[in-house]
Amino acid sequence: MSNKHGNLSINSDNIFPIIKKWLYSDHDIFYRELISNGCDAITKLKKLDLMGEYELPEDFEPKMQIIVNPEEKTLKFIDNGLGMTADEVEEYINQIAFSGATDFLEKYKDKASEEQIIGHFGLGFYSAFMVADEVHIDSLSWQKDAAAVHWECDGGTEFDMSDGSKDTVGTEITLYLNEDCLEFANEYRAREVIEKYCSFMPTPIFLKKENAQTEYETIPADEVTEKDTVVETIVEEAKFEEKENEDGTKEQVEVSPRTEKAKIIKRPVALNDIHPLWTKHPNDCTDEEYKTFYRKVFQDYKEPLFWIHLNMDYPFNLKGILYFPKINTEYDSIEGTIKLYNNQVFIADNIKEVIPEFLMLLKGVIDCPDLPLNVSRSALQNDGFVQKISDYITKKVADKLSGMCKTDKESYEKYWDDISPFIKFGCLKDEKFCDKMNDYILFKNLDDKYLTLPECLKVEERGTDAPTEAENADASAEEETAGEESTDAPEEEKDTRKPVYYVTDVLQQGQYINMFKEQGMDAVILDHNIDTSFITQLERRNEKIKFVRIDADLTESLKEEVSEEELKEAKDTLTETFRKALGNEKLNVSVEKLKNADIASVITLSEEGRRMQDMMKMYGMAGMDPSMFGGDQTLILNVGNTLVQYILNHKDSEHVPVFCEQLYDLALLSNHPLSTDAMSKFVARSNQIMMLLAK
Repeated sequence: MSNKHGNLSINSDNIFPIIKKWLYSDHDIFYRELISNGCDAITKLKKLDLMGEYELPEDFEPKMQIIVNPEEKTLKFIDNGLGMTADEVEEYINQIAFSGATDFLEKYKDKASEEQIIGHFGLGFYSAFMVADEVHIDSLSWQKDAAAVHWECDGGTEFDMSDGSKDTVGTEITLYLNEDCLEFANEYRAREVIEKYCSFMPTPIFLKKENAQTEYETIPADEVTEKDTVVETIVEEAKFEEKENEDGTKEQVEVSPRTEKAKIIKRPVALNDIHPLWTKHPNDCTDEEYKTFYRKVFQDYKEPLFWIHLNMDYPFNLKGILYFPKINTEYDSIEGTIKLYNNQVFIADNIKEVIPEFLMLLKGVIDCPDLPLNVSRSALQNDGFVQKISDYITKKVADKLSGMCKTDKESYEKYWDDISPFIKFGCLKDEKFCDKMNDYILFKNLDDKYLTLPECLKVEERGTDAPTEAENADASAEEETAGEESTDAPEEEKDTRKPVYYVTDVLQQGQYINMFKEQGMDAVILDHNIDTSFITQLERRNEKIKFVRIDADLTESLKEEVSEEELKEAKDTLTETFRKALGNEKLNVSVEKLKNADIASVITLSEEGRRMQDMMKMYGMAGMDPSMFGGDQTLILNVGNTLVQYILNHKDSEHVPVFCEQLYDLALLSNHPLSTDAMSKFVARSNQIMMLLAK
């Protein structure tokens, strides 16, 4: 072939500035592109061999070599793949092979802020010019009688191509690094980048430093192969010791056999695992292999709780492993990592269009060769195929969790506290996931037992002696259907939803818990900051239930049956007395006769008011008055309590104001912590009351 000088067919002089500045957001990604191209070339050559169009040498070992030379400021990428002829260099290199360079430039010229464009425009090779002032290619094609070709370009739009001197099939690419990118010729930096992008590429990758000092290793002589270079044979003769027998005779006994070892030039070790665990069938993987893989990939030495092995061939090819790490922190501080691969080539972490948002709390790998990568990541969200992948992953996770709950509930319960934030977050973010998980969400009750939502409702029915509001409504309906006519004006429609009582702080709400337990009632513990949003969503999706915090109101089961007339006079008197003592004319006071006479006072806040408070805290509005939203708290006084009776019967006593303030603060303390000023007054008042007793 005669020497050829020409212009790259790119129809624009500004392709290289675009490549250098923003085609790839991370400059180190050129390693991935060039190694990936080499691995592809090797894969194609092996396919030609399988098809009978080419015969691989008997000693053929597919490999990708990277040689760094910091002194010469060069990088070499050498593959023993199918190579290129001069015509192929012309087609694949000189004519930048994507659907119209001009169209590309026009389409993306105003999108410099877009996330990286994944290098499958045929521009992968040209990523080399992000770091190199000059690039050379030496290649020899697999085709019979092919001539070697040499190509070079200095980063402009001109190239030179001539006959080459390469005598083995494959391609060698040499990068002459620019001064800003010399770090990539450092052996340790090169290793770091290769392990980042190429840890699982399907062809062994070897790294070495040019002119590096030779390293050696010693192995048993019988393990030496033809490929090893033996430098020295080390023989250790057998060792004997004299031993005296029982009959007094002596003999020489061998205590260490003769050994023969070989000192060889250190065998090169591939940087990558060409058969990563996700490529194997789940039945062929052991628990220890899953754990080892997890430690290796994520550098996390805490064992994962469990994992899901994805293995799908139809309607698209997708494999992967999702690990559930210990999740016991606040959900908004959890950081997972889902690594996305394409044919074992690392693409990116946590691509939200492919990975459902809630799954990003997990750690795992997903390999999808069918993923369309000829577009920018920002366009993936509009691809129906990508949505199908996301839906499939969601379904598999839901199937795994619900299946575990059905068949291995003991393990499921053991993991629940760690994984519940993840599942609840998933339910909030993904309706399909929520549909599948609705009956497999667990709630821990006051006895530390785990119940599903249907089980919670059954327990609620069994644990309440008095009829619930729903049962009262059902009874009324039955009476009406029995033919009893009513001429009264229609009453306000009753809430017929079944309550599920819950606790947010076991210590703070201890008094309410004791009241419940005394009456054989139960509640569930919801103490995570995601729970307020979560139960609101569950109520919306399960219209027959409502979640009520244990201190939102006093259920009928905690009260003695007393007529309203008996309570009215006491309520009027106590309301006036407490409002005056506390200096609060708007104080809501309710009077009941509780079954537990030892309880003098409790505070309740309506469920709606409490959720409004939680919402205000979430949006930084904690200082606002919840009463603005109908969230007034109510002081409930137990008319059956001796101290309340004293206040009722001695309302004009000089000690009553102090007792009223103390009962009010005691009720608050059982509901939430007092402010600093209120606590100081409470302590001083307690001392004052004890002084009264001491007189």
